[in-house]
Amino acid sequence: MRIAIVILNWNGQKLLEQFLPSVVNFSSQEADIYLADNASTDSSINYVRAFFPSIKIVENAINGGYAKGYNDALKSIDADIYCLLNSDIEVTKNWLKPIIEVFKVDEKAAIIQPKILDFKDKTKFEYAGAGGGFIDLYGYPYCRGRVFNHLETDKGQFNDVKDIFWASGACLFIRSQVYHTLKGFDEDYFAHQEEIDLCWRTQNIGHKIKYVGKSTVYHVGGATLQGANPHKTFLNFRNSLLNVVKNVPKKWFLFVIFSRLLLDGIAGIKFIVELRPIHTWAIIEAHFSFYKNFNSFLIKRKELLKKEDYNLHTSIVWQYFVLGRSKFKDLK
Repeated sequence: MRIAIVILNWNGQKLLEQFLPSVVNFSSQEADIYLADNASTDSSINYVRAFFPSIKIVENAINGGYAKGYNDALKSIDADIYCLLNSDIEVTKNWLKPIIEVFKVDEKAAIIQPKILDFKDKTKFEYAGAGGGFIDLYGYPYCRGRVFNHLETDKGQFNDVKDIFWASGACLFIRSQVYHTLKGFDEDYFAHQEEIDLCWRTQNIGHKIKYVGKSTVYHVGGATLQGANPHKTFLNFRNSLLNVVKNVPKKWFLFVIFSRLLLDGIAGIKFIVELRPIHTWAIIEAHFSFYKNFNSFLIKRKELLKKEDYNLHTSIVWQYFVLGRSKFKDLK
């Protein structure tokens, strides 16, 4: 089983200096390592060539963001399994072995995510992926170990192997055949939540998404686009709506669309109350972009099968903000 670890980079030399050593030290015996460079203007490529000559470099012509960046790079990488790894992740000893074993024993497992902990506080789960991702009826994502901004302490409660709904793009393993069958990421997303769409489409064609808690990585999070950045707010709100249009089954479609527009409006008011109106404006811009892309995503929708039983919990918004349930084990 040939593994290719592919690290997408854009002007990230400092991150490469900090995190490449762990990847090389704990992965090079079992995988080939690639740097997929998104037309960087810093010295990233020269640095890698000088200090890590074993790493293969793929140079993309433009910075197409996460989605196009990986789509362009993976066209020229031959492997059975791709590991899409953020440049701000520290991996651990033997992190690959549990992942490889699950791929070997479960042919339906197409995408796998390890346990993702916070690099800045290694006792806590990290926002982007934590103990495996799920989605509620309205298309809002959450994780075992992370519900909205509440992060649980890792006490071994998610050291299992479990079917999940989505795997984090921060560290995502995928069978190359499935990736290319689905034509990779939807490039209209640019960045954020495109991995949820990919996982949704993967399940639509009969494959499974799994979490393997015996494999651990540590993620800085927000290293390339800070959480306080309104552009991140824009991408998350817009792309979440696009996921709904593209993937929610017909029986829920209109109800979910109109409910989401209302709930997003409430979120905008919340940002104003918190004296963060720039994020309210980001939501407004996200909705205008959503309306602009609505028809094209309806066309994409018609081409896809639909997973009918996607909503494990009816409303994560209701359970978190109204009922005060912040831990995964308490969700009903």
